[in-house]
Amino acid sequence: MTLEIIGAGFGRTGTYSLKAALEHLGFGPCHHMSEVVSDSGQIEAWSKVAEGRPDFDAIFSGFRSAVDFPVSAYWQDVLAATPDAKVILSHREAEDWYGSFSQTILPLILDKEAWPQNAVPWFQMIESVIIGRALGGHTDRDGILKVYRANEAAARDLEAEGKALVFSVRDGWEPLCRFLGVDVPDAPFPKTNARADFFSSVKSGTQEPAA
Repeated sequence: MTLEIIGAGFGRTGTYSLKAALEHLGFGPCHHMSEVVSDSGQIEAWSKVAEGRPDFDAIFSGFRSAVDFPVSAYWQDVLAATPDAKVILSHREAEDWYGSFSQTILPLILDKEAWPQNAVPWFQMIESVIIGRALGGHTDRDGILKVYRANEAAARDLEAEGKALVFSVRDGWEPLCRFLGVDVPDAPFPKTNARADFFSSVKSGTQEPAA
């Protein structure tokens, strides 16, 4: 496995912007949920991870970096398998993050009757990965926020050892490039907010999650 960067930040923390930034800096391809939804092999592989049968070598074959769910739900396991990789946690203030997460990703997972038939395997996988693993089974506000803060604290512990970066996309290129040891590019930092549209398209069935 050639993975060099592991994203510890949950979805709705600027992970799509971070993906674009890492690819611009030469750390691509970057694994992200946007790849998983259109790849039946990835959906099956992550379902096996949720069942305790991970094959990270296969999942990340060809990728130099990985951010967002599903990897952020298992970032410590992936780091144990690739101890030389660097960890980046995309940071967003907890209350602000919950406000976004609770209006986008969470209701889409919980409203099972609204799952499009063609997307059921993907929804089942993300339910296991996001709620079952990342959130420790919590669907209530206090429980979710507790887990979110604990995840960030774990990354901050690594940051204190020089092994991780807790990073806000609002900070732009400089801290990210310094951590990665690369030059700051002469280009604007990517700013995207595609996830809400992305999840809405999956819910409406306009995205095909099986390749």
